[in-house]
Amino acid sequence: MYTVLGSTKNRTLRVIWTLEELGVPYKQVVGNPGSAEVKALNPTGKVPALIVEGEVLTDSVAIITFLSDRHNSLTFPAGSVERLRMDGHIHFLLEEFDSLLWVAAKNSFINPVEQRAEAVKPVLKWEFARSLQRLEERLQGDYLMGDTFTISDIVAAHCLNWALIAKFPEPSEALKTYAKRCRGREAYKRALADT
Repeated sequence: MYTVLGSTKNRTLRVIWTLEELGVPYKQVVGNPGSAEVKALNPTGKVPALIVEGEVLTDSVAIITFLSDRHNSLTFPAGSVERLRMDGHIHFLLEEFDSLLWVAAKNSFINPVEQRAEAVKPVLKWEFARSLQRLEERLQGDYLMGDTFTISDIVAAHCLNWALIAKFPEPSEALKTYAKRCRGREAYKRALADT
């Protein structure tokens, strides 16, 4: 059984959602980054973390890629053109959405006050708005990979949710519909049970 460290109020949601989609058993230790609950199992305090076979593994995209590969679901075979396309979506999302949201968060409440640069936020929001159109162009049907829901959709929906909370530019109606479709999945609803 897997053990997941973290709360669905952060990137841990990606891991919990993936596990719920896969239908595999897991245990969750709810805790914020650096909390005593997390540090008891992961000395770095980083979340999300997955404990598997006695090892503590971090980084949400690495974890969900591992899980989808291990359980042969929510992904495509390594070396296939479909896998290349799916991985391309994930890298695009990390570069054009996740990284912008993370820098905004660090300059809003994570970094010490004296290390925050408020002036960077309008630039981040401008870049994000530009990338929304490119994300919409990547939709191949109901999901990024057509009719197949994959871990790339988990990352995309998580970033779109995060952007809404962070008051980043609103997506188009097509992207709002896409995000709503992803959030409508039963596995997503089960994943939010800890909040």
